[in-house]
Amino acid sequence: MKRLLKFGVWAGISVVLFILITNIWVVTSTRNLIFNLQEIPASEVALVLGTSRRTSEGIPNKFFVGRMKGAVDLYQSEKIKHLLLSGTRVPNYNEPNDMFKALGELGVPSKHISLDTAGFRTLDSVVRSKEVFGLNSITIVTQKFHCYRSLFIAKKYGIKAVAYSVDEGGSIGFNLAMREVLARSYAVIDLYIFQSKPRFLGEKIELDIK
Repeated sequence: MKRLLKFGVWAGISVVLFILITNIWVVTSTRNLIFNLQEIPASEVALVLGTSRRTSEGIPNKFFVGRMKGAVDLYQSEKIKHLLLSGTRVPNYNEPNDMFKALGELGVPSKHISLDTAGFRTLDSVVRSKEVFGLNSITIVTQKFHCYRSLFIAKKYGIKAVAYSVDEGGSIGFNLAMREVLARSYAVIDLYIFQSKPRFLGEKIELDIK
């Protein structure tokens, strides 16, 4: 029994250390690639990562609102030419289409927007930007806590990426913070052990960038 208890303690310590080390790795290796609007270098395409338009309570999702505002800011300031909206599409739920509608309402012409409806998770969205849409350089649009992991995935796949943090202050909440901490550790496992690929790739799609 003592041996089993000792094993459990060491296993727990090992897990905590792995989570700590992998989070430090993900954050420190990407933090210099996150910019504000004034400092971010110009590029042709921004990859806008999807999230739900409304929360489970039916109120506007602040993360969705922030990403749409960030995408518009980049476009209007001529930091990017084209927006690639990537997210999940299933029956009765379509993140890219919701983003497309929101950006249209905010004055972005549809000819400067493309949709990726197979961005089922961050890895899929980032990797498909290269493997399907042929982008070797992107600007990622999302909240700062999400920027680190997105950029980490991009680096692993040889994508030259920077991120525009669309945070406007305030806490993201304990549950979401812990979820992201675990997601960073899982990303390391996903990329370096499982060597995971996007769920769907399919035919190449050339973006009409003008």
